[in-house]
Amino acid sequence: MTARPELISSRRNPLVRRLRDLREARGRREQGLLLLEGTHLLQEALRLGLTPSHLLASEDWLASHTGLLQRLPVDCRPQAVTQEVLEALATTRQPDGVVLTLASPQAADPDPGPGLPAGLVLALDTIQDPGNLGTLMRTALAAGVEALWLADGADPQQPKVLRASAGAALALPHWRGSRAALVAHLGGLASTGGVQVVATQPPHSGALPYWRLDWTRPTVLLLGSEGAGLAPELLALATHRVTIPHDSAVESLNVAVAAAPLLLERLRQQAGD
Repeated sequence: MTARPELISSRRNPLVRRLRDLREARGRREQGLLLLEGTHLLQEALRLGLTPSHLLASEDWLASHTGLLQRLPVDCRPQAVTQEVLEALATTRQPDGVVLTLASPQAADPDPGPGLPAGLVLALDTIQDPGNLGTLMRTALAAGVEALWLADGADPQQPKVLRASAGAALALPHWRGSRAALVAHLGGLASTGGVQVVATQPPHSGALPYWRLDWTRPTVLLLGSEGAGLAPELLALATHRVTIPHDSAVESLNVAVAAAPLLLERLRQQAGD
């Protein structure tokens, strides 16, 4: 029987120091790895058939999750660490006992290519809040969005986004580039026709109530940043403008909240309701 790896008790351990670097974008780029925290994200990774590169956990967690450990590929050997080391690795104040790494996914190509315009793409302009971005990714996956295009904003591979997405970030193809690159791609789509580019507008703007748009057509939905909204150069590319009617007591809706009825409307229309 193979001996169990020695307990890591020092935050200065080379592996610990290397994995701590994954909390920052530079470390993720250099190592080609993502840092995930928590039992739920491990379960999601395994459900998607992804193989952790590293799995570090407290001894209590290892003892209480033997069934989950049996699902690990044979080349993924869990490493026991102290609570102090675990807290040094995690970005949460009270980690639930396990952290893991995964190989960084390949970015989705924003060039639609054959077949992609038949579905729904969500394009986000400079979403800064990691919680909002993670929630948007989770909603997009639930709505059957085929790809996510990100113009700048929060890094979709940072631990806070991965946690807020509840694993959706691992399953949803996404691309992140500059706003100028997104403008260029959307301009190309608009010039070829056949794909509707939809932007949201405030109530009483004269825009179409969102449920009156045919969401079953090939669609790119544009949503803007939390404070500034959609950039003028992106808004100018919209072929359709819709609104979510709401009470005037609230000036605008949170972007993650607004996305839900818009994205799920496509499923409602497809079901014929």
